[in-house]
Amino acid sequence: MLIRSLAAALLAVTALSGCVSVQTVRSAPAATTAQAEQRAPVTILVSIDGFRPDYLKRGVSPNLNALAAGGVESAMRPSFPTKTFPNHWAIVTGDRPDRSGIVANNMEDDSRPKDKFTMASDDPYWWNEAEPIWITAEKQGVRTATMFWPGSNVAWGGTKAAEWPHVISNGSRPSDWAQFNEAISPTQRVNGVLDVLRRPADIRPRFVTLYFDEVDTAGHVNGPDAAQTTQAVADVDAHIGDLIVGLKALGQPANIVIVSDHGMAAKANDRVIILDKIADPADYRTVETGPYASLAAIPGHEKALEAALFKPRDHMQCWRKGEIPARFHYGTHRRIPPYFCLAETGWVFQNTTPSKPISGGDHGWDDRAPEMQALFIANGPAFNTSFRPSADFTNVDVYPLLARLLGVTPVASDGNAAALRGLVKP
Repeated sequence: MLIRSLAAALLAVTALSGCVSVQTVRSAPAATTAQAEQRAPVTILVSIDGFRPDYLKRGVSPNLNALAAGGVESAMRPSFPTKTFPNHWAIVTGDRPDRSGIVANNMEDDSRPKDKFTMASDDPYWWNEAEPIWITAEKQGVRTATMFWPGSNVAWGGTKAAEWPHVISNGSRPSDWAQFNEAISPTQRVNGVLDVLRRPADIRPRFVTLYFDEVDTAGHVNGPDAAQTTQAVADVDAHIGDLIVGLKALGQPANIVIVSDHGMAAKANDRVIILDKIADPADYRTVETGPYASLAAIPGHEKALEAALFKPRDHMQCWRKGEIPARFHYGTHRRIPPYFCLAETGWVFQNTTPSKPISGGDHGWDDRAPEMQALFIANGPAFNTSFRPSADFTNVDVYPLLARLLGVTPVASDGNAAALRGLVKP
């Protein structure tokens, strides 16, 4: 097995964190000889999963607010559906889910009838339809490192053997990457990024990703308005502060792009749509439920299912996949099930009557819903701080921005390079 240097660095950090308090690391960063080095700016793409832009107004995010005040901050429209994997892949490929092939967190593909995509799937087959920015960069001689990002552990472009040991051939990854594990703390993630930036220039990455999941987790468990979610915002903000302090200690200039994949909305017991009360379970099977439901008819039962789904109903609307409104840019990819129902924001689909109370938060609703909007902050020497993105700025426009910052030629995508062109100084 190949040992990845970033993963090895994490093991070292894990051992170190057992004997050095977080406060010590934050208040007394170690000086290094790198401070005297004239370093070129690094581009750091940070995802704070589930971070709504209005979380910045809660008074607990001084570091993020300072980056916003000294840079450019805007709400950003996610791609539809407003789920984690489709939107993280949209950001780094510039392709909306309908084109990238990552159309949901859970997917099926008729060419793989015995297989199903989940958020643990790393078979390149599911990912190969859209090239991520780290592959674009590596092909053009720009070294990259990922401290987690959905898909960054995948040997992109490769083929996975059907038989054990399932060897993957001809795939490419970032020069440094780490397999996602929730147990790796935010402190260790930040330190992992700083560690790869301490390297000699010839093996130092020029593009790095960093991922935080705790705001999304708190929002799911407790709801977006809960004190626990506000505390998660404060915790992530402190780690952003650690990153800034660490970069300064290294003398490392950075163009930092901070995004989220989607927002969060509250759900409740009185906002549940029960599918088996709408249609006969003998007529369909569900692929996903929640803010939307994707379904396939049992062969020969299409008319019965359509008669049930297409009746006018409160708090929901259903379509054949090819008739989903064009504004969603969703409905042509083979992995989207034949029928798709979208709930009103705050309402959720369940297969049957829930056995326990519905509470907390969720996402996946209309990408234009205020609660689903995503965060965008850009701060660094490359950015024109007087620039303001337009109201129709979407997350696929981040990909051409990243390519420009890295000085690489982007592949064709859904991203509009003109949308953020004025953000980068001439």
